[in-house]
Formats: sequence, C-alpha cells, structure tokens
Amino acid sequence: MKRVAAVDLGASSGRVMLGEVGPDLLNLTEINRFWNGPVDLRGTLHWDILHLYRSLLDGLHTAGPVDSIGIDSWAVDYGLLDADGHLLGNPVHYRDSRTDGAMERVLQAVSAEELYGITGLQQLPINTLYQLSAESRLASAETLLLIPDLLAYWLTGVIGVERTNASTTQLYDVRARDWSAELAERIGVPPKVLPRLWEPGEVIGEYGGTPVLAVGSHDTASAVVSVPAEGERFAYISSGTWSLVGLELNEPVLTEEARIANFTNEGGVDGRIRFLRNVMGLWILQECQRVWQDDDLPRLLAEAAAAPPFALLIDPDSPEFLAPGDMPARIGDASKGVIVRCVLESLALAYRRTLRSAQELADRPVDVLHVIGGGSQNELLCQLTADACGLPVLAGPVEASALGNVLVQARALGEPLPDLAAMRALVRSTHRLRSYTPQGKPADWDAAESRVFGTR
Repeated sequence: MKRVAAVDLGASSGRVMLGEVGPDLLNLTEINRFWNGPVDLRGTLHWDILHLYRSLLDGLHTAGPVDSIGIDSWAVDYGLLDADGHLLGNPVHYRDSRTDGAMERVLQAVSAEELYGITGLQQLPINTLYQLSAESRLASAETLLLIPDLLAYWLTGVIGVERTNASTTQLYDVRARDWSAELAERIGVPPKVLPRLWEPGEVIGEYGGTPVLAVGSHDTASAVVSVPAEGERFAYISSGTWSLVGLELNEPVLTEEARIANFTNEGGVDGRIRFLRNVMGLWILQECQRVWQDDDLPRLLAEAAAAPPFALLIDPDSPEFLAPGDMPARIGDASKGVIVRCVLESLALAYRRTLRSAQELADRPVDVLHVIGGGSQNELLCQLTADACGLPVLAGPVEASALGNVLVQARALGEPLPDLAAMRALVRSTHRLRSYTPQGKPADWDAAESRVFGTR
C-alpha cells in the first residue's frame, strides 16, 4: 500500500488529503481544509499565498510520514520570482479588473485565429496571457511559476512548471507540447521567465526527505484522471466554482469552428487532450449565498425544487456574473427559491449547449455524462443536467481532483496502474456513484434554451 499526501487547492477552498492506494484499495482522508478566496489590497484582488502555504504545511505535518507529496490547483494564476528567487508580491486574483481591455490590446499584436492555431485555447479575459499583458512587475521578473509550482518551489527549492497547467496559460504550443517563445516575445513576455516543463509523475525534489512529485497540477487535469468511465464514449463535467464541460481526446481540435465556439484544448495526463469549454459554475450560487448570508444549502435546494420551472433564466457565461458582487440583484427580483432554480436550470442549459457542440466539433458521440467534483453532490443540479442533456448522468466522485492527484502519485511510486483505464477501474470499484435518468420533455428544454441563447 502507498500512502501519499495530495494538496488540492480550489478557487474557494483548499485541502490536504491523505491517500491510500493498494490492490482494490483507494481511500481518501481529509487532513485539513482551509479557506481560499480573493483578498482586496488597496483596490487589487490578490490570493493570500502565504496563508495557502502555511495551511499546506500544517496539513503535511498533521498527515505524518507519507511516501510522496503532490500539489494541484486552479489554473491561469501565477507568482513572479526575481533573480534571487524571491516572490515579487502576492499573486493577483484572476477576477481582478486589471485585465479589462487586455484581450483587445493583445489581439492587435497577434490575431485570434493565430493564437488559437498555436495554443488551442478558448478566449477568456482571465487567461495568463492577458494577465501578463497587464503585469506591472514583469520587467523585474526572472521566473514565472504557476500556483502549484510556486508552492512546490517553496517546498523543494526546485524551479519548473508542470505541463498540464502550462497548457492553460495561452503561452503553450499545444502541438509542439512546449512553450511558444515566439508568441511570448510578440506580446511582451520575456521567454526567459518560462521555466522547464515537468511531466505528471516526475520527481520535482524533496521536502524533509519525502519526494515531491508533479501530478496533473491543473486541478481539472487531475479530476479527469478519476472520471470513472468505461471506454471512450463519455463526457464529463468537473463541477465546482467553475464547470468544465468536455471530452477526452487523443489529439487537439484546432478548426475554425472550434475557435468560434470558444472551445479549449488543454493538456491532460498521459498526453491526452481535454477538449472543453468553461461554464461559469457554482460561483454564481456561492455569491448568492454570500450576499444572503445563508449557508443552509439543503433548504435552498428544497425551495428551488418546489419553485416553478423556467420562471427565470440567465446566461451564466455573461460577463456580468464574473466579478464578485450582489449576484441576486443581477439575476432578478425574485424569491430565493426561484433564484436558485434559475441558476441551476441556466447551468443545465449551458451544459446542454456546450456538450452538443463538443460532440459535433470533435465528431465524438457520447453515451453517458459523468459529473465529478463538489457539484456532483447537488442532486437537483444533476437531475436537471440529465433532463437538459438527454443523457444518463453518473455523479461522483466528489473529491475528484484529489483522487486523480493520488492516483498519479501511486503509479509513479510503483503501484500497478499502467494507464488511465486501470486508474478509472479502481475508482469505479471503490467509490459509490449516483445515477440520474433523463426525465421531463425535451421540447421544454428546447424552448428554454431558445429563450436564453436564441434559436440554434
């Protein structure tokens, strides 16, 4: 049996998990959980990176002896080091307004078509590329490290960036599987700041004599490892603060149709491509609860289940829902139950539209939809997703990113998990999944979709 520590950092909380892996064994035990979120420092939103590091250390010390350590986190955000290896200030949060107008400025130097042909990434104002174009500290920087790599550097003293997370920066050539130095230069990023790339499973260094391993350090890359799928005809939704809706492919889809549909081709473990699109996710509901100061989610979901269907609908990907603020007021003047149902039905509609596009663009039919991550516990959302997409939904596992993190570490340590199929079979045999069968009338969802997005 292998005993490993998985540090899993989401955009609203972090956790250190103890994973135990052996024949017919895949256990996770939560060691500690801690808050994560934006901190406003004189009008700029930052991450409290020292709080995250201190919480990580507390979890590792509490976990006791382990065979290895791996770190995954959300994508796109980074820290900059100077020539002495010192951090040039707290990392800025991707929801900060500094990227307002950045995309338009970058696209004057390199066209959207060329960007997509190199990187295969969807256009989002939060992408690292656009953040760097607005970065005031870049001239003083020697090295750029994404969040998991910054924390691994503090643990080990070794500098590098893991490949799956590098692929989310819009500075990575998805076909060459390396940084695009030419693209970096054209938008004013010195190529010298882009460090060497690690593969998932590679040893980074040591912390107190314990190996620190690269995993799928983008949390969605780790989450997709733990999708308990059989065969290839599946889709997934990694459901949390963001929802990542997509397919797993062997090659990127770089067509003009995929670019116009704003799909992304991100790197996965074992060289796979995560062909997906970001949907805003449970962030909207989380902000509603914050504004209401109401953390009784079961009661809110019961009120939503009793509310009339399709009374109120929104486009969850509208820019007005990106920034923190009074989310209920942005949605409409209605009861809590109606607003919560609005959020969940609108998400289900966005999933429906995205999944249909993914299948057409990749020419990959889908027989089953896997919902993983924290949102897999939301029974109403899972049922609405099955209804909207017209597909059976299998929900679980919940701690998908941590499980994928653990599985990659276990394989690197010698567990007989030769490929993704073996890892997924172990998840299926050790975790309970909940199934949802489509109900209701597809025509009702057609009409609802037309209300929000117009006719197809």
